[in-house]
Amino acid sequence: MGESTGRWRDLDKLLLRPGNIVSPNFEPGTELRDDLQTYARVLVVGAGGLGCELLKDLALSGFRNIDVIDMDRIEVSNLNRQFLFRLQDVGKPKADVAAMRVMERVSGVNIIPHFCRIEDKDLDFYSNFTIIALGLDSIEARSYINGVACSFLGHARVILPGKTPCFECTIWLFPPQVKFPLCTLAETPRTAAHCIEYAHLIKWDEVHSGKSFDADDPEHMQWVYSEAVKRAELFGIPGVTYSLTQGVVKNIIPAIASTNAIISAACALEALKIMSGCSKTMSNYLTYNGLAGLHTKVTEFVREKDCLVCGPGVLLELDTSVTLQKFIELIGEHPLLLLSKPSVTYRGKTLYMQAPPVLEEMTRSNLKLPLYDLMDKVAKDVIHVNGMTSKNDTKQSCLLKLRIVFKGIDGMTDMDMASGA
Repeated sequence: MGESTGRWRDLDKLLLRPGNIVSPNFEPGTELRDDLQTYARVLVVGAGGLGCELLKDLALSGFRNIDVIDMDRIEVSNLNRQFLFRLQDVGKPKADVAAMRVMERVSGVNIIPHFCRIEDKDLDFYSNFTIIALGLDSIEARSYINGVACSFLGHARVILPGKTPCFECTIWLFPPQVKFPLCTLAETPRTAAHCIEYAHLIKWDEVHSGKSFDADDPEHMQWVYSEAVKRAELFGIPGVTYSLTQGVVKNIIPAIASTNAIISAACALEALKIMSGCSKTMSNYLTYNGLAGLHTKVTEFVREKDCLVCGPGVLLELDTSVTLQKFIELIGEHPLLLLSKPSVTYRGKTLYMQAPPVLEEMTRSNLKLPLYDLMDKVAKDVIHVNGMTSKNDTKQSCLLKLRIVFKGIDGMTDMDMASGA
């Protein structure tokens, strides 16, 4: 108990005492803290401004088994708000450095870094975690992780899949991405953003003729920045900087350190409440606005019953003879899906993977096999597809749940899939 009166004194105030707003299953005691530190496994997605704060807060809240995933390397522009990084870290993977720094300062915590894209990990990887905490500034990436979390029991935002609204249910809250008319970019640019988008959307294709632009490639971004500077000088437009170029091209929403710290603290507290039951969880969306004084508002959103992610899923009735190749073509044409280049998994088993090439080659032979056989000849079940879909005239990755019913199987009725089981 010596540690209880020192390092974990504040945590034990939450875990050792009963209360009026605790979870029905909450049983105060030192065993709860021990279980939290031993069995809870948390994934932090993103090691930027919010991710750095989350790693620190979770480690100091008693979580000892943490993973962090991030595909970016540290840049000089990160140093003003991503406090775990130093000048000598520039060019190194964010996940690696963030994990190392927290473990140096908080004894007993084990943080495993993953320097890769979130799409590079399969469903089995994400299903290993008790809590998934998002530190992302990309709506597309949040939607992807939301889809992953809602494909099995897990948590995101405070999202209890099947009980509370998921990210996709309230996607309408986000303003549409700003789009500039191409004629303005090409003929009458007026702002620094116009110059950047000209280099990104027009000049890149003119010079590179068909080569895809990769917003996460520093050389590609540097090229766009240099071209935007030339364009701005030609029209006498000030304000083009490398950091603004990143923000415009990647649609990054600027954040300040204090806001990151406040939101991270709220996320870490919710994670602790979910795991321990020491208090009721937030119901279910918190907005913090520090621009005009302190304003914090908790709002209860409602589930979208037909949500493609956390709802029952899209029902597809198929003949038992439909091959995996034909199935992929069908979901590309389905008006509710319009999925291109999908990868397909069934009960954790990869049926077909678009990339990397080695996995595509390993699963290619399945394309000619009947989906019914690949699904172990069950009459009905759920399958997951991960691909690209069009939303608001933009392509983005998504993971969706499909309910498959095979026609002509004895005893099957239309009602059998009503629950989305």
